[in-house]
Amino acid sequence: MSTTHDQFLADFATMSGFGATPGGGVDRQAGTPADHATRAWFSQWLAEHGYTETVDEAGNQFGTVELVPGAPYVLVGSHLDSQPLAGRYDGAYGVLAAAHAVARVAAEAKAGNLEPAYNLAVVNWFNEEGSRFAPSMMGSGVFTGKLQLTDALATADPAGTTVAQALAAGHRAPDANAPVLAQVARYAEIHIEQGRNLEESGTQVGIVDRTWAASKYRVTVDGAQSHTGATRMEDRRDALFGAALVIAAGRELAAEFEPGMLHTSVSELYVLPNSPVTIARQVLMNLDLRSPDESVLALAMERLDKRITDAEADSRTDIRLDLTHNWGVVSYQPAGATLGRTSAESLGYSHTDVMTVAGHDSTNMKDVVPTVMLFVPSVEGISHNEAEYTRDDDALRGVELLTEVTRRLVRGELEED
Repeated sequence: MSTTHDQFLADFATMSGFGATPGGGVDRQAGTPADHATRAWFSQWLAEHGYTETVDEAGNQFGTVELVPGAPYVLVGSHLDSQPLAGRYDGAYGVLAAAHAVARVAAEAKAGNLEPAYNLAVVNWFNEEGSRFAPSMMGSGVFTGKLQLTDALATADPAGTTVAQALAAGHRAPDANAPVLAQVARYAEIHIEQGRNLEESGTQVGIVDRTWAASKYRVTVDGAQSHTGATRMEDRRDALFGAALVIAAGRELAAEFEPGMLHTSVSELYVLPNSPVTIARQVLMNLDLRSPDESVLALAMERLDKRITDAEADSRTDIRLDLTHNWGVVSYQPAGATLGRTSAESLGYSHTDVMTVAGHDSTNMKDVVPTVMLFVPSVEGISHNEAEYTRDDDALRGVELLTEVTRRLVRGELEED
């Protein structure tokens, strides 16, 4: 194993100590002390490796390297925040891989071993996960203009702390020198697959060419608060029962389609008044439907509407779905995917085109700049779990691939579509 490989693994082990959990994962939700501690460590790492650190008003943390004065940036990165009791790799691997890749390419440029057309920058996007502050992909959403900065800063967590307050508790205030979208020419990101397709097929790397379609809803179930014992069964308007019917309907719906064509889930329940002797008057929850086929997603919603009507009648509740996120099957730029394949082939890595089921900051960035998105295998597809794991050889292979992609991007090899 090379010295650069040893150093990456050592840095990853150190980074994984921030917010470490007994089960071998991490818990560093956006804007928490553990997240700030990780950002502070990364700040020191950037300084030690020749980067200039800047932070924008949305909390995005950048390290820049000037190679061509006045030129735009090739931006590479991911996120350091996590879900609760999550794995070490989701997001954080991509940030550190980007930092190592950019540092190596910058050194090659400064040594005269390549002719750069662009400057280089690495980014840690704020609040990609959206577990503490909704929505997810917040930092890149603001950066790309999909989310207003004022709305993001005013977003509060369940305890009432706003994003602005959480950021103010961090290690570095925003400054006027952080890159803006107009200064970014190309974007690249590497991530663990969070699925098991690469592992099962024995493929070394994935080149992301499309996203799954998705529809996400905030579900409100309104009933009537009453006594759990004294209220007659026929008089009950139990919001929790209504919610349970929706949850079951969503899960059963997935079985009505071919395997792999529809993923459904319900998450983040808030039950009011949440008392042991009181029937719930209201339940709030998230409903998530995803498919690689937009027609399947549309049909699934038609069928779910009927089931929700039945759930209202059976539980004597009112159920409302408010759409919070919606996107179709969207392609990454073909030229970016081609560059990813060419890079993998030049290194002798087996590769395949894959669709991303999960959302990533690259799904925001691809809509505004040419983007390359890469995957490395996840053991058993486990993610958002302390047991999340990517083998060292796969992780190191990903760093090499991202370095080659960055090298080609900074030389200006990617042609505009």
